[in-house]
Amino acid sequence: MEQQEATRRRRTIYKVTIGGGIINIVLLAFKFAAGILGNSTAMIADAVHSLTDLVTDAVVLVFVKLGSKPKDKSHDYGHGKYETLATAVIGLALLGVGAMICYRGVARTWMAVQGQQLSQPGVIALVAALVSIALKEWAYRFTIRAGRKARSAAVEANAWHHRSDALSSVGTALGIGGAILLGGRWAVLDPLAALIVSVFIIRAASALVKEAFGELLEQSLPDEVEDEIVRIAEAETGVSGIHNLRTRSLGNHIAIEMHIRMAGETTLYDAHQHATAIEERLRRRFGSDTHVALHVEPLKVAGHYEKPGPT
Repeated sequence: MEQQEATRRRRTIYKVTIGGGIINIVLLAFKFAAGILGNSTAMIADAVHSLTDLVTDAVVLVFVKLGSKPKDKSHDYGHGKYETLATAVIGLALLGVGAMICYRGVARTWMAVQGQQLSQPGVIALVAALVSIALKEWAYRFTIRAGRKARSAAVEANAWHHRSDALSSVGTALGIGGAILLGGRWAVLDPLAALIVSVFIIRAASALVKEAFGELLEQSLPDEVEDEIVRIAEAETGVSGIHNLRTRSLGNHIAIEMHIRMAGETTLYDAHQHATAIEERLRRRFGSDTHVALHVEPLKVAGHYEKPGPT
């Protein structure tokens, strides 16, 4: 059953990623042609953004395949961190794109401030921007749905890469449209639009990189998730307290380790039954692949374990 679920998950991810890749190929060719023919710096920057989208599509396909491999002798916790690594790669790629677009925007804007006449963009560049907005927003929507359904951070990150391209094209369209409508004196709107868009891209990329590196460095799950884990465990009959809770992400699933206290006279059989019930409830809530490790110990009195009385 788990293997069938993993296979369905992988197929869903492949389907949406390949679909997004086809869109990126079409837009890449169209944007580069429109940027060159329409004399638009912003559109050429937008085309480079689509190129990085295509690269990250390939990253997702490769790393999700690696991350879907089952546990083996050398990976007792599975290969889920490959997807986290893919998220980090996508985030870093976005940072690079944002920095490049920012640099080109600043350089072209400075040229205009210095009095240099910038070329006015053509209508074909505006058409390319509008087409890009529609297609990339569509790609974002079907990719983010699939990413959430499959609980894949890498796919969700790729969806935001699509959204950042759509936002980039919005700014590009405004800049190009303004430059066309207002005339050559306002051609500076083209690089200014690229500059503003780069800020949004860098912000989105920074959030992705921060989240991915947090997982790679074994960052604990959010407080609200840990609080829920404690509530689930303490709801079990006979459990008097939880401590030494440790949590972390393992790609698309999580790991939970904790100590649970029960009365010292509880039999080994009953303690095992209670621990198993807690594990089952945690896996129902957080997924069947959730790694759960429980340590059962007796109650403490004045800092010492309470020895059960004679039965």
